[in-house]
Amino acid sequence: MGTSVLSLRMDHVLLERLRHHAAKRGMSVQDYVVRTLIRTDFDERFQSAVEETEKFYGLA
Repeated sequence: MGTSVLSLRMDHVLLERLRHHAAKRGMSVQDYVVRTLIRTDFDERFQSAVEETEKFYGLA
């Protein structure tokens, strides 16, 4: 699996909040943001799978 670069522009307040959250977990801001995106993506895919299963079984 290759990697790509994503560049973000954010204000100082948001960056400081991210630094604080990352530091509490002993992580870099980059690692914290990537893990947050991965977790969100998983949550969305999991929810979609649940909804599809409910539709299949007529529960929705």
